[in-house]
Amino acid sequence: MKPPKIVFIGAGSQSFGITTFGDIFSCPTLKGSNLCLVDIDPVNLDRMYNLALKLNEASGLALIIEKTTDRRSVLPGADFIINSLAIERCELWKKDFQIPQKYGIRHCLGENGGPGALFFTMRTIPVILDIVHDMEELCPNAWFLNFSNPETRIVLAVNMYSKIKCIGLCHGIFSVAGRIGKMMNRDPKTMEIYAAGMNHFQWILSIRDPETGEDLYPLLRRADKEYDPSYQAYSRKMFRFFGLYPTCSDDHLGEYQAYGYEAGEKGYNFAGDEQERIQKRKQIEDIVSGRVDPKTLIVPSEEQAINVIIGIHYNLRKNIPAAIVYNDGAISQLPDDIAVEVPITVDADGVHKHIVRNIPDGPIGAMSMQIAAQRLSVRAAALGSKELALQALLCDPVINNTDAAVKIIDELFEINKPYIRKCI
Repeated sequence: MKPPKIVFIGAGSQSFGITTFGDIFSCPTLKGSNLCLVDIDPVNLDRMYNLALKLNEASGLALIIEKTTDRRSVLPGADFIINSLAIERCELWKKDFQIPQKYGIRHCLGENGGPGALFFTMRTIPVILDIVHDMEELCPNAWFLNFSNPETRIVLAVNMYSKIKCIGLCHGIFSVAGRIGKMMNRDPKTMEIYAAGMNHFQWILSIRDPETGEDLYPLLRRADKEYDPSYQAYSRKMFRFFGLYPTCSDDHLGEYQAYGYEAGEKGYNFAGDEQERIQKRKQIEDIVSGRVDPKTLIVPSEEQAINVIIGIHYNLRKNIPAAIVYNDGAISQLPDDIAVEVPITVDADGVHKHIVRNIPDGPIGAMSMQIAAQRLSVRAAALGSKELALQALLCDPVINNTDAAVKIIDELFEINKPYIRKCI
């Protein structure tokens, strides 16, 4: 079988770029594949292209590697598009977080829920829909695999306004495995976690020992009583309230809830993010210059995009513990026309969603409060509508004041005006 053609949009992303490269170049099944790197920033693109060349040589996989700032030039013949784009991510995110606080809104992160999620959606969806509409023209049978946030809203938008096959992928379930494993003093690899819900808002339905089948929830409940009470305090509070442990961390979980500010109100660590970027650039430069062995990066991550690709393309049946998909019955207790995160299985026939029917009423109720805000924000972004954006915000549980909502919309809509436009 001919190896796949993979187009990586937003390849200049150092965080997703490095991990994706690690997955690609540690996968012998992809030998001879065509990898096309796309980014609108030529400096970041060149950096990652040079890294890819080094890793390709070290891996011996003989991939055909291209780079371009024009995605349309490489979409024809593509089998899979990986997306990790972000629009002025940290610069605009700071405003998404600080402006609502100025008007008295208490929130904890501002990326996937609350006012921040609304404006991430408003500026990102137009670009995403441009990409999938290009795919409809140039590679209509390709899969769109999304890493960008807010994932639930992006996957919903693609399913609402395009015929392109699309799923979102997130490592949140692996993050929570590490956190509860730490509390239980247990290697996450010795736990089988089954969870379902919304992205960054899943609920762990079962935790078992994969070899013995032992139910590990009693061990987690004991650990919760004994472990340092300051560790993931907000998630553990929700665990005690609702009876199931939520994913994936205090700050992400808190984005979706009216009382989520209890998880902290400092927002994202922008200074730490910049330091991490500096370190990653240095790491890349050291490998490209030959000062560091490129094989140090040729290691698989917990991201699942490459498992999805080889599972579908080569009919290698793969179980993926979590993917964001159009619901359509996957979680029967939630409406069909929303995006949810559930386990999936992939093979040559595509994506097979696991059907979940046993989520208790409490978690279902907590997630249901997000439905109108997410639907309205996607429609607002697709239509460039300020009126719908305000409605979306007024439906969001983070908002507790109508005057504040109007002021937030006025100010952030103006700031984001270069990116907001009707796109359907």
